[in-house]
Amino acid sequence: MTLRRRLTLVLALAVGLSGAALAAGSYFLVRHNLLADSVDSSIVQTRRNLDVAPAYSDPGRLVDAYKSRGDFLTVATRGGRTFLSSASVSLRSVPPGLRRIVGRGELGYERTSVAGNQFLVTGAPASNGTRLYFFFPETGLGHELSVLRNVLLGGVGILVVLAALAGALLARGVLRPVARASEAAHSLAEGLLETRLPVEGRDEFGAWAQSFNEMAAALEAKIAALSAAQARERRFTADVAHELRTPLTALMGEASLLADHLDRMPPESRRPAELLIADVARLRRLVEDLMEISRFDAGAESVHAEEVDVAALVRAVVRARGWGDRVRLEGDGLRVTSDPRRLERIVANLVDNALEHGGSSVSVRIGADEIEVADDGPGIPREHLPHVFERFYKADASRSGSGTGLGLAIARENAMLLGGRLEVASEPGAGSRFTVVLPVAEPLRNGDVDVA
Repeated sequence: MTLRRRLTLVLALAVGLSGAALAAGSYFLVRHNLLADSVDSSIVQTRRNLDVAPAYSDPGRLVDAYKSRGDFLTVATRGGRTFLSSASVSLRSVPPGLRRIVGRGELGYERTSVAGNQFLVTGAPASNGTRLYFFFPETGLGHELSVLRNVLLGGVGILVVLAALAGALLARGVLRPVARASEAAHSLAEGLLETRLPVEGRDEFGAWAQSFNEMAAALEAKIAALSAAQARERRFTADVAHELRTPLTALMGEASLLADHLDRMPPESRRPAELLIADVARLRRLVEDLMEISRFDAGAESVHAEEVDVAALVRAVVRARGWGDRVRLEGDGLRVTSDPRRLERIVANLVDNALEHGGSSVSVRIGADEIEVADDGPGIPREHLPHVFERFYKADASRSGSGTGLGLAIARENAMLLGGRLEVASEPGAGSRFTVVLPVAEPLRNGDVDVA
């Protein structure tokens, strides 16, 4: 339930309960007063009736005389005989408790129902052993109370409806700044950093809007600064990689020439030359990886999709790099529509990483929609798993290795570019598994797909 509805409901309930309590109190107060007035007037009439009783020695004539004195019915008894003013009441209609009170010589009253009609019955002893009972109808009183009850209930219902309407309008007005703030926060989350709230008034909501605008301005400035720094970092990486290509090309040529003359070098010069050739090759790989990362960051990479036999591609990668005696291939038959060059890059980087850090035995398993590269190495500690795909991240900082620290990051970027994902699972002492999940159900179409 929304906050607006809760506020409306709370206000309606508060007004409804207050109105109901007030209506109930009013009803019972009025009812008590009306009933008390009815008793008082009936007692007064009874005493008047008793005043004229001594003038009639015949109870029957006395009962007939009472017919013209008011709107009440009379039952009289003397010596076991009963005299009635109307056939609608009888001595049986008199409550037993009231008969006992009159039998003790006292004046009393009690309410009773006769044939569905409400009466206030009064009774008292008269002269010559006559006992008189008077039935005062209270049907009109019951109708008045019923009307009053219905009016009060209707009033409470109207109050609840009006309170609900007022609560809805009040909640709408009170929560309008909250709704604006929610929309503004949503706009900020979508990247519209220039979003601001209107400052209306000097109340709490106005101060809230002012604070929100200050926060949004600070956030916009921080993100702008971070974006500028990130852009400078990307330009720096791209520029460094680009500027290194020319001297690196010269170094590669010189290293190749040096490699051709290794056999004719003296033993004391051969080892430094081999180290130099290896370092130049590693530098070339680093520059190539940096160039590829900078293209990913710039959104300049594209995908050329075609049908690929995954098993054949993996065998070609293993054979071309001379890993045949160290890599075991399992599974066959997976064909996908993807970019074979990028798929080859992913497999090569994962296998190379497994061979370098995961031990001497590596298996590549081809499933229904995935490629899994597993090793039997020492595994990756649990705290390092969330960071293995970060650039230049190394679980063991003391071990430099021969890699560039970008292989897994590039593999993940290529997997995302192909519409798939790269996952890792590892337990210390049980090896590691890197799994490339490919979009087999929705393959890419043939042709170039520009990724911006």
